[in-house]
Amino acid sequence: MPDYRAPLTDMAFVNKELLGMDHYEQLDGCEPLTEDLWDAIVDGGAKFAENVLAPLNRNGDEQGCDFDNGQVSTPDGFAEAFRQYGEAGWQSLSIPTDEGGQGLPGSLSTLLTEMTAAANYAWSMYPGLAHAPITCIRAGGTEAQKATYLPKLYSLEWAGTMCLTESHCGSDVGLLRTKATPNGDGSYTITGTKIFISGGEQDITENIIHAVLARVEGAPEGTSGISLFLVPKVMVNDDGSLGERNAVHCGSIEHKMGIKGSATCVMNFDGATAFLLGEENRGLEVMFKIMNTARLGTALQGVCLGEAAFQGALAYARERLQMRALSGVQNPDGPADPIIAHPDVRRMLMTQKALIEGSRAFIYWLSRLNDLTQYGSEEQAAEADDLMSLLTPIAKAFCTETGVEVTNLGVQVFGGHGYIREHGMEQLLRDMRIATIYEGTTGIQSLDLLGRKVMGSGGKLLRNFTKRIHKFCEAQAGKSAMSEFIEPLAAVNAQWGEITMQVGEKAMRNADEIGAASVDYTLFGGYVALAYMWAQMAEIALQQDGDFYTAKLATARFYFQRILPRAEAHARAAVAGAGSVMDLEESLLHL
Repeated sequence: MPDYRAPLTDMAFVNKELLGMDHYEQLDGCEPLTEDLWDAIVDGGAKFAENVLAPLNRNGDEQGCDFDNGQVSTPDGFAEAFRQYGEAGWQSLSIPTDEGGQGLPGSLSTLLTEMTAAANYAWSMYPGLAHAPITCIRAGGTEAQKATYLPKLYSLEWAGTMCLTESHCGSDVGLLRTKATPNGDGSYTITGTKIFISGGEQDITENIIHAVLARVEGAPEGTSGISLFLVPKVMVNDDGSLGERNAVHCGSIEHKMGIKGSATCVMNFDGATAFLLGEENRGLEVMFKIMNTARLGTALQGVCLGEAAFQGALAYARERLQMRALSGVQNPDGPADPIIAHPDVRRMLMTQKALIEGSRAFIYWLSRLNDLTQYGSEEQAAEADDLMSLLTPIAKAFCTETGVEVTNLGVQVFGGHGYIREHGMEQLLRDMRIATIYEGTTGIQSLDLLGRKVMGSGGKLLRNFTKRIHKFCEAQAGKSAMSEFIEPLAAVNAQWGEITMQVGEKAMRNADEIGAASVDYTLFGGYVALAYMWAQMAEIALQQDGDFYTAKLATARFYFQRILPRAEAHARAAVAGAGSVMDLEESLLHL
């Protein structure tokens, strides 16, 4: 496996120079975050990721999870690492102090998540999924439920899951069949089967708290009749001790392409005792409290695994000798030159670097916006919420799609050695591939963006962002050194509005135009968003000296010259119309 090292220099650049530490001074209701404290937390997280988690990654993939008569065994070392993580307090980093946490803003947890997930993505899913019931309980739980479950979830003595998906409905949760029957004592009985439940069963914790979507008997069909329930694996007594095993069991685990150290379970609820969260038929309102965070976490997977693939590819390209450089001998004492001297290898490495660093800046900014929705002023929270509504589906779709590209390039740089297991590149690609699917596929995110967020708001949410870019470009007018970034950024920003108008006009005549255009539209938006981040980073780099800033400026130029032009192809495809997509009769598709 690649020798993962947390990219602390770039993480500090984005947080301290691009986004600024003054962000934390304006948050009301969370603990102050000084630069020294930021450094200490990030350094500690880096050491845990590098020294504890990274060494477990390859074995976690090779050993995987084992299923035997309802019991799941996780890879060697996973349980101990989980215990260390809980005891160190990492899980409660962004939980308010009055609830037993450390009260720090959620954007800080994003940094920790990047490092732990880059070091060992499969392991990181176990503490990551525990946040699902935490968020749901905090949003919709009673005081008694909070007291019963949250302390153990914060300490990671217990883990958690989110049980949404069923085999017949996938992302269309309105079709779910899992039933809930009131018992007359405040509890319910849950019956049904959920699939693709990460961490649904494991040997890491003594209890697992499942957050389960189900329909109370007699409730309306569709999403308006869905409720949310807590279903503990082991019942909890009034004094907090564990009681009898609940009637929820793992029927099997999936044999997957990647993230094999994370148990993906079929969960059978055979008359399990459950407790309502919030109100009946309003379960999605509670569940959606976690959606922005969950989607950003999945977007971050592209950065995490992309960073690991880039580090591995870069180290290999510096060592691997093959052919002579076209521009002349670079390694006169050796039989050939390092492949990093070859333009196509450099193209692949620069593509990885530009997409990873641009996506990191984009996601970190969105995590700051999420801070403002919780701890900002009323005006700040409203503005941040509008921006996140538009940009979260873009981040989830774009950063996962480009994450697949970046990890795929990692394999390509290694050539034949990337295709075999020895170097770990193929594992990173396999682990990455799921990210474009779960938490809503690229297609679903794109329908959400174009159909609900853009068209559904009459273009208001889009204008909020494009005006922001426009003002940035106006502020750079007259700065000749910035013109190579500002002119193309201003052009694609204006083009975004034009594309929206064209698609919208066609959609008034044919609703399929939205679905046909949506993915290209979303990817176009992703390239624009990263261009906005890269232009800001270039502005900073132009004012500083040193190798880091030289590299940052060169990468910004690469992005604008070699990657941003992709946006034009997506623009043309988005406005091409639904005809070429839908006109061919279904019966002729196989011919």
